[in-house]
Amino acid sequence: MTSVFSSSNDASTGLPGGSEVIVLPDGRTRANRPARADGSAADRARSGMGWGFTAPFLILYALFLVGPTLYNVVSSLFNTSLVKPGLGEFVGLSNYRQALGDPEFWRTFGHTLWFTVLTSVPLVILSLLLALLADRFAHGKWFFRCAFFAPYVLPSAVIVLIWKWMYADQVGLVPAIFGGLGITSPSFLGDPAWSMTAVAITTIWWTLGFNFILYLAGLQEIPREVHEAAAIDGAGPWQRIRHIVVPMLSRTTALVAVLQVIASLKIFDQIYLMTSGGPDGSTRPSLEYIYDTGFTDYRAGYASTVAVVFVLIVLAVSLAWVALNRRNGKAA
Repeated sequence: MTSVFSSSNDASTGLPGGSEVIVLPDGRTRANRPARADGSAADRARSGMGWGFTAPFLILYALFLVGPTLYNVVSSLFNTSLVKPGLGEFVGLSNYRQALGDPEFWRTFGHTLWFTVLTSVPLVILSLLLALLADRFAHGKWFFRCAFFAPYVLPSAVIVLIWKWMYADQVGLVPAIFGGLGITSPSFLGDPAWSMTAVAITTIWWTLGFNFILYLAGLQEIPREVHEAAAIDGAGPWQRIRHIVVPMLSRTTALVAVLQVIASLKIFDQIYLMTSGGPDGSTRPSLEYIYDTGFTDYRAGYASTVAVVFVLIVLAVSLAWVALNRRNGKAA
C-alpha cells in the first residue's frame, strides 16, 4: 500500500515545506516536490521573448496589410479621387449600390470565373496524374521535382515573353505546329474566342509545378505497406489508385483546390501583360477593372468599393469551399 505524508521544512526530513513523502509498497520513499515558485516568471520571460521576436512581423503586417485594408474600406464610403487631396465627399453606401448594379463589374467577374474554371480543374487533375507517374520511379524523383517546378519560380514577365512569342501569328511556334499538321491556326491572342484559353494554357504550364510538389509529398506519406497489402489481395494499379491513393490524398486535394481557386480568382498580371484585357475586353478580369478604375479613371473611392465587394465574394467562395470539404471529410 502506498502512503503519502506531508513534510515541513525542518532538519528531520531535509525537504522544503509543503513537500510530500510517498512511501512505496516495497518500503522505499520518494519525495514529491512542489512546482518551483519562479515557474510563472520563467513563462512570462519566454512569452516576452516570443513577442519580441514576432514584433517586427506584426509591425510590418499592420503597416502594409491591416492599415491599407482599413483605409480601403473607409475610402469606399467616399468619393475619393487621385487628383484631389483628402478622402473627398462622403457618399455612404451609394458606391456599393453602384457597384452591385454595374454591368461592367459583373462582366469582368464573369471573365474571372471562366478563367478560374479553365485553370483550376486542369491544374488539380494534371498535377495529380503527373505526381502519380513520377511516384512510380524508384530513383530520380528529384529530376521531376526540378523539371515541373522550374517554370513556377520564373517571374510572370518572363513567362509572358515566352508564350507571346509562341503564340505570335505566322512566326510563332504554336502556329507553326498547326501549319505542319495542315490546320489553319487561329489568332490565339487576337481572337476573342481563343484569347482566354491561350492565357489559361500559359497559366497551367507556369503554375503546374506547385500543385505537383504538394501531391508528390502527399504520395510519399502513404506507407508502402498499404500498396503491398493491396497488391497481395489482388488489387490492380487502377484499383489501388481509386480505392487507396485518391481517398488518402483527400486532404491534399482539398488544400490544392482551395489554393488554386483563390489564386485563379486573383488573376491579373499575365492577362495584363499578354492581352491588356483584350481583344474587345474579352479577357478583362475583375482586378484589371479595379486597376483601370482607380489609376486610369482616378476614381479611387469607387475602385475601393469594387475591391471590397470582390474580396467579400472571394472570401465567401473560399469559406463555402472549405466548409464543403470539412463536411465531406466528416462524412467519410
